[in-house]
Amino acid sequence: MAAISQPQLHAVAAPRRVAARPGKGKGRVAAAGGARRVRGAFAPVLPTLDHCLFKMAPNGIQMEENFETNSKGVEIFWKSWLPREGTATKAALFFCHGYGDTCTFFFEGIAKRIAAAGYAVYAMDYPCFGLSYGLHGYIASFDGMVDHVIEQYSRIKGRKEVRGLPHFLLGQSMGGAVALKVHLKQPKEWDGVLLVAPMCKIAEDVTPPAPVLKALSILSCLLPEAKLFPQKDIGDLAFRDPSKRKVAEYNAISYTQQMRLRTAVELLKATKDIESQLEKICSPLLILHGASDMVTDPHVSEFLYQKASTKDKTLKLYEDGYHCILEGEPDDRISTAINDIISWLDSHC
Repeated sequence: MAAISQPQLHAVAAPRRVAARPGKGKGRVAAAGGARRVRGAFAPVLPTLDHCLFKMAPNGIQMEENFETNSKGVEIFWKSWLPREGTATKAALFFCHGYGDTCTFFFEGIAKRIAAAGYAVYAMDYPCFGLSYGLHGYIASFDGMVDHVIEQYSRIKGRKEVRGLPHFLLGQSMGGAVALKVHLKQPKEWDGVLLVAPMCKIAEDVTPPAPVLKALSILSCLLPEAKLFPQKDIGDLAFRDPSKRKVAEYNAISYTQQMRLRTAVELLKATKDIESQLEKICSPLLILHGASDMVTDPHVSEFLYQKASTKDKTLKLYEDGYHCILEGEPDDRISTAINDIISWLDSHC
């Protein structure tokens, strides 16, 4: 494909906000359809972006995309990346993405590298995120969202290409909380949990006082979809490499608007719940975290490492690393982090 200029990229990626208006039914269907049209128009541009995950992606990976309606009537987008034809599959890895994100942007390059190492990789967009159905950026119930993940990944685990293989969870940022909740609900169903900069505990100095939490909880029942929190662009805090920060702006279907009230309350509740159950984490555990992360606290990962009951646990802190250690670091650091994931998987298959 011929190179595409920066102005052309902007023209394709311009429609970043595809949230539905507050309301039911048609608005939410329209939002999902809008996101899919934007992503469809943008897909050919992805390989041309100046980022090592796209420029150096392995060839020959078998990919499949699906929209599937689950038992709750919610249409879920999911995607698979399988090893090259003729390559034996060692295990299946199931990805849980971060807040506001999708499995169709940076994770495309990450998944291809892991698949090239002999792993079947699966990922889904949660309801209300990416290409799945729902009001963009809205989490009505964190536990409910986790149940959607469990149902979808349980279906996929029954597919013939991964039946009988080891199954691992990979969660990034908020997806780390999702992966931990999945494991806590299904402690015997997973052969290992891998976490990248996980959101699993809110630091004490930023946790709202109990009366404020109670007031927010009540207000979230009255105005659940309202965007009442100040909008804060954390891109510069998440990406150490400024050039990769610019590439992230072309993630055309990410949710970048103000956080919705119910969403904020559900995230706070989820981290409180996870914090109270850290000792129940019994699966083999790998935690990767940038030592200079200003979005999720690396000290919380150290706390998680200490509290988890599993004896098979590894914590890797990357010196000077920011939040997005798989996407926003210098090229050699990104390769190191992905190779650390692959090496850990190899040692547990």
